[in-house]
Amino acid sequence: MTKPPAHGPRPALPTEPLTPTQEFLDRASEAGIEFDGEDLPRLGRYLAMLLAANEVMNLTAVREPAEAWLRHILDSLQLLPMLADLPEGAKVIDVGSGGGLPGIPLAITMPHLKFTLLEATGKKVDFLAHTVTTLGLTNCTVVQARAEAAGQNRGERGPDGRQNAFRESFDAVLARAVGPMPVIAELTVPLAKVGGLILLVKGEKAESELAEAAAALHALKAVHESTVMTPTSRVVVLGKQSATPRTYPRADGEPKRSPLGVKKRPDDSKPPASVEE
Repeated sequence: MTKPPAHGPRPALPTEPLTPTQEFLDRASEAGIEFDGEDLPRLGRYLAMLLAANEVMNLTAVREPAEAWLRHILDSLQLLPMLADLPEGAKVIDVGSGGGLPGIPLAITMPHLKFTLLEATGKKVDFLAHTVTTLGLTNCTVVQARAEAAGQNRGERGPDGRQNAFRESFDAVLARAVGPMPVIAELTVPLAKVGGLILLVKGEKAESELAEAAAALHALKAVHESTVMTPTSRVVVLGKQSATPRTYPRADGEPKRSPLGVKKRPDDSKPPASVEE
């Protein structure tokens, strides 16, 4: 079910890091974000690799480095304060990681946490794995799987209990630009431990999406704790009160085809589309 990526031939990616813009540095400072010695060179190298790979595969609509420093790197790092209280070795999963956002910038700047990048598309998985290896991110693992399958993965039975489970095994679950709130809630909440944290990076429609997702959150045993306004996005913070019912997540594709708790209107001809950043 969940498996590490298998690599084929890869295009050459840049080794020289992009230099952070002064606007990025100023806005990061205003947000209280501090960088250790190798953070900025690693972030710059990651961004160079992301933009180069984007020339041959669809990873992001943002193509200019100056804009990418703000919309991708700064946007990802806005989650730092929300993850700051996690203990050493806490497990964090980035669902639908795509080009590695927000997981890779956070793994670079929070080496004491263990990150999993969950992605279903093979080419993106290969890019993520190559990038993680190139950057030397020993606290970061790439797994190829659909979120529905990962959310139902209870691990293997062993003498010391179940091992290698994904379901209800993460201290924090992240998702950015993956889909509408009722859909992404069903794909993320089952992965969080009871008492865990779910951080959903959304845009201007966060509040209306939350209203639409009320029934889904109730069914999943999750609650809306807060919405954090950042200079680049709105971060919806969910908490998990008790174990997710075994029914969820549903089978592959079902959360998108029939969003949980959303009544289909007569003029609806297709399910909500995912959002591409």
